[in-house]
Amino acid sequence: MTNTYRFLPFFRSLPRTARIRKLAAVLLVFVLAGPAAPARADGKAFSFQDVEQAAKNLAAAPFVPPPAVAEPLQKLDYDTWRKIRFKTDQAYWRKAKLPFELQFFHPGFLYDRTVKLNVIDGGKVAPLVVTKDMFDYSQVKDLEGQLPPEIGAAGFRVHTAINTSSYLDEFAVFLGASYFRAVAKGQVYGLSARGLAVNTAQQPGEEFPWFREFWIEKPAKGQKTLTVYALLDSQSLAGAYAFTLVPGGETVMDVTSRLYLRTPVTTLGIAPLTSMFLYGENSLPNARMDWRPEIHDSDGLLVRFQTGEWLWRPAQNPATSLLTNSFAADNVRGFGLLNRDTDFANYQDTEARYEKRPSLWIEPRGDWGPGRVDLLLIPSDQEIHDNVVAFFSPNEQAKPGTPMAFDYRMRWLTAPADLPPGVMTVATRSSQPDKNSRLFVVDFMGEKLKALKKDDDAEAVVSVGEGATLLEQQCFKNPVTGGYRLTFKIGLDGGSTLQDILPEKRGPIELRAFLKFADKSVSETWTYSVVPGKS
Repeated sequence: MTNTYRFLPFFRSLPRTARIRKLAAVLLVFVLAGPAAPARADGKAFSFQDVEQAAKNLAAAPFVPPPAVAEPLQKLDYDTWRKIRFKTDQAYWRKAKLPFELQFFHPGFLYDRTVKLNVIDGGKVAPLVVTKDMFDYSQVKDLEGQLPPEIGAAGFRVHTAINTSSYLDEFAVFLGASYFRAVAKGQVYGLSARGLAVNTAQQPGEEFPWFREFWIEKPAKGQKTLTVYALLDSQSLAGAYAFTLVPGGETVMDVTSRLYLRTPVTTLGIAPLTSMFLYGENSLPNARMDWRPEIHDSDGLLVRFQTGEWLWRPAQNPATSLLTNSFAADNVRGFGLLNRDTDFANYQDTEARYEKRPSLWIEPRGDWGPGRVDLLLIPSDQEIHDNVVAFFSPNEQAKPGTPMAFDYRMRWLTAPADLPPGVMTVATRSSQPDKNSRLFVVDFMGEKLKALKKDDDAEAVVSVGEGATLLEQQCFKNPVTGGYRLTFKIGLDGGSTLQDILPEKRGPIELRAFLKFADKSVSETWTYSVVPGKS
């Protein structure tokens, strides 16, 4: 099951040994090529409607997988592939001194398909041709002569002056299936996003759509945004996407998407996010831990409901089996995977710099209708695997011939960024006094808490689901932080004879807690799953 979520990330942010291990773990097939959108015969400027039409045309025809890259590229191992370097002086738009530049990824190794790239200039479309002259083969001289002049690209990255005005840093990457990711100023790559998730955690298995064609709009001098259009394709559907990228202290992407099904699907995952959580302060001692206090790209899921409630679910790394959480969220107002812990002292990793990993917040534009936010937590023994997945799933799945529309804003930011605007959870700690009990220590922070004078100005409300009993609880002001600390202990109820012998046969126990105040306001809701014998 875990293999489903291992994908080839963008390795420049990882140490070399970690990059090698991560590549070796990838099992996805990245197929990225296909037919272009039809050329306009009416002379009008290219627009999103052209991508929509291309998606409709694709969905109306049987699925056709794109051809593979040249055989010599398929035989490359990781060490050879990484020796092929893009020549930075070949960056697209560099000579024009535009505010954005494009660089390209060489196909080969696990990137066994290419994407089709186009540039929109003055409303007119022209192919963006990627040739082997753009790459340095000095360390793999035998390969260059085996390749045609035009080799295509596995994906591309975007550079701009995000950290300093004198240098164009990489801030966004589109590479592999429908994966992409970005950073804001001062950040390093962490979690990723995808265009769409299809049949995640469903039988007979997940389907991975891919962006097979891109159209990138040439920016004007001084322009602060970049527009990218993308054509999505897979066995079951096709889709049209528009991305407006705005890099900065908080990098924003406005996304417009239209989906057209070929065949019915069981589950659509809208705005899917993929991240890594090996362990954190909430993890019980286990063999996965090393000398570092915490290892994760994200430490929890935050959801904002249309009722005004905010919910925080700390991330976990299950011991042996997939853990799925679903939160009913009709017309959800926002959700995301956050990395709230931004203190280097809590990681101590001078290479990975986990404290600099971005959080990603999704804000729907318009109503998405009835649905739920799903969180999937997958067992993982190494930090090289992405084992956290979150997305919105509509209750009503579209039928072939009926398009679906989902528009949203993506905010790549440094948490907490006023998410939520009031009192939030900043730490979850846990211990296991004995096999039949669990102790939790949950810390809340917020300006409201600092102003409270007495412990009883904030009241904790704790609820324990079936399978356990609340034994004791205490809530008091933390004299060090100015926040409030909630401690409580639960006792695990006796199960069946089989469950007593094999505690892992017990189902998850759901916990909820929040603080309420005299003015009738409340904190965000903290939630957690306890799996007896596992987590």
